[in-house]
Amino acid sequence: MAHDALDAGPGKMAPAEAQKITGQVTRLSVMVAATLVIAKLIAWIASGSVAMLASLADSGLDLVASLTTFFAVRYAASPADKEHRYGHGKAEALASLLQALLVALSAGYLIHESWNRFQDPQPIEAGPLALGVMGLSIVLTLGLVYMQTRAVKQTGSLAVSGDRAHYFADLGSNVVVIGGLGLALAGLERADPIMGFIVVLWLFWTAYEVGRDAIGSLMDHELPDEEREHIIALAGDDARVLGVHNLRTRASGPFIHIQMHMELDPDLTLTQAHAILVAAEARVMVAYPAADVLIHPDPKGRAAPHGNAYFDDADQPSAGPADEPA
Repeated sequence: MAHDALDAGPGKMAPAEAQKITGQVTRLSVMVAATLVIAKLIAWIASGSVAMLASLADSGLDLVASLTTFFAVRYAASPADKEHRYGHGKAEALASLLQALLVALSAGYLIHESWNRFQDPQPIEAGPLALGVMGLSIVLTLGLVYMQTRAVKQTGSLAVSGDRAHYFADLGSNVVVIGGLGLALAGLERADPIMGFIVVLWLFWTAYEVGRDAIGSLMDHELPDEEREHIIALAGDDARVLGVHNLRTRASGPFIHIQMHMELDPDLTLTQAHAILVAAEARVMVAYPAADVLIHPDPKGRAAPHGNAYFDDADQPSAGPADEPA
């Protein structure tokens, strides 16, 4: 989701600019969630609809998740400190994982409520009010999802992407709730809890997708191959660079961390080699201004085995006039 294309993803925007964008959209998310919780609470009290209760519970958890995201994106963008030398970017993944857990718990609770109402169907009251609230919910959610989609395309924020997934689920669940209310008002009382079950399935799927991406980030999953190839091409765009290998990448909130080995002429002075590495870092950071880049120089043909072989990957792409092992 957040890393799917070269025009979007972590590391591609200056941290201050990314924080400004994510800060604005998460503030909007909290405002929308709070508005919907109040409106749906009133509609549920008036109608007694279990499908409305399902939507209210979903919006309530969205409010908690949006508040978590609101604080997480700010903490994730804060500078590294003595205790967190790699920064605080993983706070975004932790927020997304919490969102996934909350949605899954909500779905489990709603299974119980929908089953009870299916066994003992109740008439729906204040149907027009409930339908009006769901219409308002759809309009507000559509606007929020549009703004979140723009923010994700610009920043690749995992936390905002997870929050957006909740509101995509809301759009589907709201349509389902409207269908259930309409059928119940037409006399099909069990349509309401059946629609509640459909909302549950939607919530479980959303929890799975959000949790999968969050765990991938926490487990330091590599960036996509096209991103890695792009990084290698940038680093190797210098005739003095004789090869690039052992590239390691990982995303952390708005940042990415990049490590690689670079093969150079063994007869270069330390000063000359340093200048080549600095130039390579600069090329990479033009495309990835929020990247932490670390390059290790290897003398071409004279590099003795070093490092921990446990972290080597012989299948990685390489770049340079000669790609055979040093």
